[in-house]
Amino acid sequence: MDVPDTPDERQDARQHPEYPVAWEADVVLRDGTTMHVRPLRPDDADAIQRFQVAQSERSAYFRFFAPVRRLTDRELNRLTHLDQRDRVALVAVRPGVDDDGRPREDVLGVARYDKVSAAEAEVAFNIADAMQGKGLGSVLLEHVAAAARERGVRRFTADVLPQNSSMLAVFRDAGYAVSQHLDDGVVTVAFDLDPTERSREVMADREHRAEARSMQALLSARRVLLVGPGPVGPAGATPEHHLAQRVVDAAAADPGDTRLTVLGAPGPVPDAPGLAVAASWDDVLGVEGGADDAADDGAAHGDADDHGVDLALLSVPPDDAVDAVRRLAGRGVRGVVVLAAGYAETGPDGLARQRELVRAAHAGGMRVVGPASFGLLTTTPGARLHASLAERSPRAGVVGMFCQSAPAAVTLTRTLERRGLGVSALLSAGHRADVSGNDLMQYWQDDARTAVVCLYLESIGNPRKFSRIARRLAGVKPVVVVVAGRSGQVVPPGHAVRATRAPRRLLDEMLRQSGVIRAENTHQLMDVAQVLAHQPLPSGSRVGILASSAALAALVAEAAAAAGLVVAASSDFLPPDATDEQIAHVTDALYAPGACDVVVAVDVPVVVPRTGAVARAVAEAAARTGRTTVASMLGLSGLPDELATTGPDGTPVRIPAFSTPEDAVTALGKVVTYARWRTEDRGTHVRPEGMDARRARRLVEGWLADAEGGDGRVLTQDETAELLDCYGVRLWRSRTVRTADEAVAAADTLGWPVALKTASTALRHRTDLGGVRLDIADAAELRADVERMRQVALEVLGEDEPAMEVQAMAPVGVPCVIRSGEDPLFGPKVSFGLAGDATDLLDDVAYGIPPLTDVDVAAMVRTVRAAPRLFGYGGAPEADIDALEGVLARVSVLADDLPELASLELYPVVVGSVGVSVLHAVVRLRSAAQRADAPRRALPG
Repeated sequence: MDVPDTPDERQDARQHPEYPVAWEADVVLRDGTTMHVRPLRPDDADAIQRFQVAQSERSAYFRFFAPVRRLTDRELNRLTHLDQRDRVALVAVRPGVDDDGRPREDVLGVARYDKVSAAEAEVAFNIADAMQGKGLGSVLLEHVAAAARERGVRRFTADVLPQNSSMLAVFRDAGYAVSQHLDDGVVTVAFDLDPTERSREVMADREHRAEARSMQALLSARRVLLVGPGPVGPAGATPEHHLAQRVVDAAAADPGDTRLTVLGAPGPVPDAPGLAVAASWDDVLGVEGGADDAADDGAAHGDADDHGVDLALLSVPPDDAVDAVRRLAGRGVRGVVVLAAGYAETGPDGLARQRELVRAAHAGGMRVVGPASFGLLTTTPGARLHASLAERSPRAGVVGMFCQSAPAAVTLTRTLERRGLGVSALLSAGHRADVSGNDLMQYWQDDARTAVVCLYLESIGNPRKFSRIARRLAGVKPVVVVVAGRSGQVVPPGHAVRATRAPRRLLDEMLRQSGVIRAENTHQLMDVAQVLAHQPLPSGSRVGILASSAALAALVAEAAAAAGLVVAASSDFLPPDATDEQIAHVTDALYAPGACDVVVAVDVPVVVPRTGAVARAVAEAAARTGRTTVASMLGLSGLPDELATTGPDGTPVRIPAFSTPEDAVTALGKVVTYARWRTEDRGTHVRPEGMDARRARRLVEGWLADAEGGDGRVLTQDETAELLDCYGVRLWRSRTVRTADEAVAAADTLGWPVALKTASTALRHRTDLGGVRLDIADAAELRADVERMRQVALEVLGEDEPAMEVQAMAPVGVPCVIRSGEDPLFGPKVSFGLAGDATDLLDDVAYGIPPLTDVDVAAMVRTVRAAPRLFGYGGAPEADIDALEGVLARVSVLADDLPELASLELYPVVVGSVGVSVLHAVVRLRSAAQRADAPRRALPG
């Protein structure tokens, strides 16, 4: 049986009605290389047979409990013909060639399950000998478990030989609650598939190590190949020619510690150290090619064969780029940087080319930077990498800089040079088809040479993953972020990003939850970075001000208060003619123990020229005391030598200088806020007791199965109450009525006093328009209110027989509203506000992105401007905040568990002095798309 060799044939296989194309994914392994995972197809029979024949006797015995060398035709048929529901298999594949040099796919791992009951399946794995120890088994477990959950399987069992310690470790280390027992020489393993806090932590930790390793391989590359378009033709130079020539010129001027080989040079290549020319692909790769594991250690490759390739720069048209990537596959190349454009920004055909390029790279074990990238560079002494369009490398430093578009990279590199701010590495991801800021954050977390992380983001493709990684990184290193357009909803051409319906403030909340420092623009990004890179984190928010006049000191104090700082009593000013003794006296007092936590020094003389005495005194005092200091002094900016000195331990110290006092104070205020966040309790993820997620999952799947069409459905009141009950939220019952007699009968059943509400969404919460009547004590009053409400409905809505609801009166309290929903980009979102005009007209709402911690939940309740009403405002009794936070926490978990929850509204939630009452709820379900941050590791593309 032949494997489909062409893209069209593979597409035909994927279009089979039973083929779950959504299960296809590219993954990063433990060693940083990539691989493609997809469902097994019938036409994989030959590849499965080759895989089995290549296995060692030991591996075959572990899989089949017998020394199986070849599979019979019957066995092959059974293993490869699957319904992808009750019998499912996934394979990990990479491209290969047959004996005649024709391309084919080689299977390197198989994971399968077979249902043994409606919710239980037996799972089995088989990993190629050469791939064992690289984390492929763990990746396949994540993917087959996700597929099983989608098919209704909730529990896996497996029979494993006791000697198969590696497979037992895969199950044991995955973070699930695993049970195992030995029977007749076989270990039976069993575990539930619902993700646990531990399984999420394990996956995140493995993802972190794998993605960091893949970035390390890129940033430690020493042997770089530039694939150019060749000599300029009669039609003149193309953009690809100009890009390639820039790389050659930059390498000739400063190659760093990189060896650059040029294939398809756009013009003459200078005879310079570190530069070489290749006449053909055979010259680059050799006739036999390199080994797949030539760079598996991810370390610097200075001692490796100079004819190998660690990293490729592509400056060729898209079709040629795809061909180049396929040539590089399996040659030990760890990544490609696509400098040229012509991909997703050109339309659907370009997007298809971009995805084809990414798929080819991932299948061959490579990551992709770009397209339309400015390149990447590092400043590691002895291992400087220059694989970039930058004419000059920036100076060495501790800032890790990430951006997307090449124009943004140009701006950043020029600004870095002007300010004298050094970097450890700079990478431009271009259209961000693969490598993103998330990958770099994973790497920089453990990189000893990077102390500050700066991100200039033009789009965020996976906000949930960004939030998760940034929060982890910000706990150990400051992360400064600029989001182009502020809202995060601007999608530049070429960026493949899911559409979002989320309010703009949701991005602000995501960044706040993450603990990152948000800068308003590139200028402010650099302001904050130079403080973080050259000053210690402050210990508090008391600011001591040293100014050159009383008026200037007052202006700086006002700016400090606006930035959230507290002006210390030690603040002072110096006259223009201050002597060295006066300067020393004032400076010593300002830097005295306990006088303040941070210092702002401003020296802007009007007539008398600035002497530099204040700058020297401030720099020496800051170095001596280790107190965080910023300065704004006439004629100084960036990191000037005038504000440089040496600390007591011999460490160089530089005081960052700013063009205006306001810039200095703003940057300092953001650093102080971050330092405070570092010391605060960030809480633990909420998971209240008394929740039954499995029951909720069964209910939702059943309701959606009964829904007509693809738009989902709105749940009935009984269904809504049942779903909320799964998460411990009690919904007060009501009865729908249309006549006075029905209303009285409902009140008799529910108990007096009652409330009467119109069922119309336009009037439901409008007490002012007569849509709500409260504290109705008897039948006569209720009949009169029914008649009044019918009249209101006729006048306002034009309805002569409106539906109304009767409900028992809840305890008095503060009415609130809790909402949640599923956004295509952000995933689940939750909002909280007080009911009424504050929420509806003034948008006084707090947002959160699950999973939330107890600290996040508490902040949501307290950050709305109307929150004082919950805490005894105006002499009212304090509301039961614990009960309110409990409901909000349960809703956040519900939203996180159920991607099918299109929208949920609890309105009103009445918070009394004891307990809360959820009086009304509306739930809408729809079939869910795969979340961007699904419980399985997968690369974009």
